Amino acid sequence: MGTQANIVAFDGASTPVTHTFVPVTNSTVNGETVSVWRENVSNVPLIAQSTVTLRRRKLKNQIEQVSLSVSVPVMEAVTNQNAAGYTAAPKIAYTNTYTMTGYFSERASITDRRLARMLLVNIANNISTSVAAAVVGPASEAFDAAISPV
Repeated sequence: MGTQANIVAFDGASTPVTHTFVPVTNSTVNGETVSVWRENVSNVPLIAQSTVTLRRRKLKNQIEQVSLSVSVPVMEAVTNQNAAGYTAAPKIAYTNTYTMTGYFSERASITDRRLARMLLVNIANNISTSVAAAVVGPASEAFDAAISPV
């Protein structure tokens, strides 16, 4: 993943909807690399777009910390206007965030890292049968192969 590419994912709705996250920023400050993707839905304010954030940094004990977060803002429902005809601007009511974090020794191989990630993902998805490991994409490349989208 030498450059940031769009991330496409389905939601958990009964009729799945595709969400496309486009690259927004990529920076390295004080040894921490942070990459951000954002949805680009035309009728939703920028502050209310869902985001994906990937963080990589080396801790003082030389363990590498990799975190992948998805944040989904929920807008307030504006239904009425006041007597003067004013309708308040939309605001974010709250934001739901899910984060997956891995801690890896510098001696860990790609296979070691992938095993830990796939066990977690399969347990979270209640998958008890054998499933092919995902080996491409921002999570698998950042967690398994220690590659950041730079």
